[in-house]
Amino acid sequence: MAAPAPRPRTSTREPEELGRRLAAWLGTELPGAAVTDVRVPASNGMSSETLLFDIEHPDTPVRACALRLAADPAAYTVFPTYDMPRQHRVMSLVGAHTDLPVPRVHWLETDPAPLGAPFFVMARAEGRVPPDVMPYTYEGNWLHAASDSERAELQEASVSLLARLHDQFPAEEAEFLLPEGTGSPLRRHVDAQRAYYAWVVEGLAPSPLLERAFERLEELWPAEEGPSVLNWGDARIGNVVYRPDGFEPVAVLDWEMAAYAPREVDLGWTVYLHRFFQDLTVGFGQSGLPDFLRRADIERRYAELTGHTPRDMEFHTLYAALRHGIVMLRIAYRQAHFGEVEVPADPDGLILHHASLRAMVQGTYW
Repeated sequence: MAAPAPRPRTSTREPEELGRRLAAWLGTELPGAAVTDVRVPASNGMSSETLLFDIEHPDTPVRACALRLAADPAAYTVFPTYDMPRQHRVMSLVGAHTDLPVPRVHWLETDPAPLGAPFFVMARAEGRVPPDVMPYTYEGNWLHAASDSERAELQEASVSLLARLHDQFPAEEAEFLLPEGTGSPLRRHVDAQRAYYAWVVEGLAPSPLLERAFERLEELWPAEEGPSVLNWGDARIGNVVYRPDGFEPVAVLDWEMAAYAPREVDLGWTVYLHRFFQDLTVGFGQSGLPDFLRRADIERRYAELTGHTPRDMEFHTLYAALRHGIVMLRIAYRQAHFGEVEVPADPDGLILHHASLRAMVQGTYW
């Protein structure tokens, strides 16, 4: 397996300039406030941007802050739109209706003028996040170095987050997340992904593998889709902050992919995103974490916690791998846009997990 490309460029913005503009904006919201210790987290994502800072003011509602800023339009964005009011609303509702440790959201700014794009400010949680680069399945990070019992504790707590979200959140409150269109929530979700794929490849080489995966989804379509619930969307441990000295979640982050869909859409994403890192690690000659976040263990524990036995998981793990493949293709085309990689003759080669996705399409992966 070839060495991975350097971490893709994610922004053309300068943190120092953002800090100056943020201070000017905050002065209009909280006169006399000072913005200090502005920084970009090492784990800043590939989509929306995060800025960390502190507020000094006697009457501030929050001192330690994190700011979520819609993606830089000049940076060949991962998604076509970034709805910050939607994310703000989801996090507010999750905080109101569940016991999940979702950060309290504060200011929402829809005017792009202050920072160049809409943003919102939330309370910052301190702790540890399983790394994506290099992945937590690789040697040399805190989660890989933990004991089996400590990772089991983290796994239990993480599966519990999904179970509690799906059970506690009133489903009808999530219906505003339904994409436009007709059909069931699952059908609309898949149709929205088809539209996203079409946007990614517009004017560029399409992916035969992704198109075959869409065909395979139709062949595997669940006979009974099951009830829909609020889905976290990007349901993976890399979007959780855990205690600085332990394995208990203290913040559940990144709700930009939240959806109203069957429970298994979230579960499939959780299962597959770990497999993505695990497969990558094994491909580079390390053992990874083969006994951690196994599909059977996740399904069993989720069923015990909720009374809902996950079903049609071959469909849902394939769907997760397909969705991730579209994102990977977009990121690769963005790298090509910035001159970081060359586009090969076979565009499927741009999808980092094309081998596992192909095995899922062929029914040989599991």
